[in-house]
Order: sequence, then C-alpha cells, then structure tokens
Amino acid sequence: MAKLPIIYALSDSLGETAEMVARATASQFNSSEFDIIRIPYINSVEQIAETVQEAANHSCVICHTLVSPDLREALLEQAKEHNIPTIDIMGPMIAAVQDISGITPRLKPGLIHKLDQEYFKRVEAVEFAVKYDDGKNPWGLLKADIVILGVSRTSKTPLSMYLAHKKVKVANVPLVPEIPPPQELFQVPPHRTVGLIIDKFKLNEIRSERLKTMGLGPDASYANIERIHEELDYARSIMRRVQCPIIDVSNKAIEETANRILEIVQKNKLANL
Repeated sequence: MAKLPIIYALSDSLGETAEMVARATASQFNSSEFDIIRIPYINSVEQIAETVQEAANHSCVICHTLVSPDLREALLEQAKEHNIPTIDIMGPMIAAVQDISGITPRLKPGLIHKLDQEYFKRVEAVEFAVKYDDGKNPWGLLKADIVILGVSRTSKTPLSMYLAHKKVKVANVPLVPEIPPPQELFQVPPHRTVGLIIDKFKLNEIRSERLKTMGLGPDASYANIERIHEELDYARSIMRRVQCPIIDVSNKAIEETANRILEIVQKNKLANL
C-alpha cells in the first residue's frame, strides 16, 4: 500500500476550518490513517518558513486558511521551492466575493470566532433577562449590568429583552406598595439602576386595556387612578432611596427608552474605568 501523505492545516486563527476540510478530504480515501497536523495562530513569515522546512521532510500537502496576503505569498513561495502542493481554502472565495461586490475585505483572522462570541454573549444576556425577570431570584440583581425598577406596565420586561439583544444583562424589579423590594436592591450601586415612571393617566389607559384583554372590567383597583397615584408615589420613594436615574416613559417607544438606558450604561462604564 502506498504511504499516505501528511496533511498540514495552517491558519492565522484557530485553524478549525482548514482541519475540517483536511478531514473531509481524507474521508474520501476510505482511510482514517491520514496524519493531519493543525498549526494555528501563524502570524509571521518566520513561522511559515519553519513549518515548510518541517513539512519538506515528509510526503505532504499543505492546506490553509491564511487571510493575510503576506503570509499567503510567503507560504506559496516557500512551498514551491520544496515542491509541496498547497491548497488555499479562503483566498479564491475572498477574491471572488471582492470582485462581485467591489467591497474590500478586512483580511483580519479570527473574525468568525469574534462573531460567535458576540452571539453567545447575546444568548447569555437573553437567558439572564428571562431568569431574573419581574423580581425572580433577587440574587440576580447583584450580577446584572443594569437593574430596572418600576410599577406594573412600565415596559420593564420588554426593555429587559430589548437590551438583552444588545448584550446587556438586565434584571427588573416590580415596585408594589404591599411588597417590600428585596434587600439586594439596596446593595446594587446606584449607577447600575434605572427607575421608570409614567404619567398616571397614561398608565390608567394602559392598565384598562390590559384588563379588557383579560376579560375583566376597567373598575378593578389595578386601573384605579387613586391606586395608580399611590403606586407611583411609592415607586418614587424607593427610587430616591436607591438614588438611581429616573426615566419618564409616558410617551416613549421601547427603543427610545432602551437607547437612553444604553447611554447611561456607557456613561457609567466610562466613569468607572
């Protein structure tokens, strides 16, 4: 049986793509005996030279996902000197897309993994918002990037989810006169809390509509103006204790309020650097 060549999989990032292609290729030869050597994080011509010099001692093929033009050129030249065939996995695809789109590629290694990290941060933030929504598990308040306070129907949950998609971990606490807020709330630094208030008549309209959808009459205490006034006064008293910034959401869309909160988060990050 002919001696199987070694497949070198080179990359200026993790090298997972190059190795995957190498393994997919090897599978077409009904053999699991191919040696596949992955060499990731190549960042210099010197590394290219060392790798090619080592590869020249074997019957081999080099496949790569080098996005740096300098590294690709160095590999091509040095491999040619040693008669080692090379397969450029990324280059032709990048060139083709550039030709069709007219857009200049960034040519930075590891971008797909950065995108993956952003995705997982977003998922983590969404899971956090669900777990610590509506005052669930007060320990979450101490882990949150921002804690939102407000009476019922001030859009705390939609805001939490919107911000989660911006990779911000949000917990929210409903403020009800009969239910003391968790003690953990007063351990959260004021700059990581935001209070939401709303015009009492606007809230009356929102709650009345909510009662209708639930098949209940508008005369329930939930939508009573005096009750709403009491709740809002109580909410303001808690916000004063917490010393948090307050946003009036009466005539604001979710996006507008969320952007204001993001400004507060960013400002606080800069202030605490």
